[in-house]
Amino acid sequence: MSAGPLVWYHVRELDAGRRFYRETLLFEETAVDFTKRWAHLRRGDMEIGLAEGEPQEDGAVAHVDVPDIKAEAARLRSAGVDVGIVLELTGEMRLLDVYDPDGNRVQLAQEL
Repeated sequence: MSAGPLVWYHVRELDAGRRFYRETLLFEETAVDFTKRWAHLRRGDMEIGLAEGEPQEDGAVAHVDVPDIKAEAARLRSAGVDVGIVLELTGEMRLLDVYDPDGNRVQLAQEL
C-alpha cells in the first residue's frame, strides 16, 4: 500500500489537469475528490497528486520512467505539449522535461 502521492501539483482547473495527465501523459487516475478538488494519478512507480490552486514556481518534479523517450517526445510534440529537448547522460539515461498546461514540470526518463 502506497503512502500517497510523492509529488503534488497545483492546477488552475482540476478537470482540465486530470484530463491532461490521463489522456496526454498516460497516467491512471487512482482517486478523485470533487468536493475537496484533488486527484491522485499513477504512471509506473510515480504517483502524483493534483490539487486545484495557483501553480507553484519551482515546485517538486515528478520523475516518470518511459521505455522510449524519443518516441514519447515525438508523440507529445504532435499533441501540442510544451516539450523540452532530450538530454542524454552518456550511456546512462535520457531525460526530457515536459510541461503541463499550468507550467508544472514533469521529467521523463529512459535508462539506457
